[in-house]
Formats: sequence, structure tokens, C-alpha cells
Amino acid sequence: MPSLKRKKSEGPMRGAGLIQYFDVDEGGFKIDPKAVIGVVVAFIILELLSHIVI
Repeated sequence: MPSLKRKKSEGPMRGAGLIQYFDVDEGGFKIDPKAVIGVVVAFIILELLSHIVI
């Protein structure tokens, strides 16, 4: 008969063997988050104005 005792476990493994290097720069262009938010807000305002004018 199997034992009814629960095995102690410390939870799921984190990372599953993957290593993250946060100091490595992968290149590409960088956009300031404030610029992205500004463009989105400007687009929303233009959309609202286009519905009012037309």
C-alpha cells in the first residue's frame, strides 16, 4: 500500500534552467517610454477631433 504522507516540495523550479543576462545589450534602437505614451495620447486626441469635425 502506498504511503499517504505528502512529499515535501519547495514549489516549482524557477527559470527552468534558463539564464538571463540583464547587462547584455542586444542592439536595436531605443525609444523613450515617455515618447511612446506621448504618441499614443496624440493619436487618441486626433481620433477624437476627427469624430467631432466630421
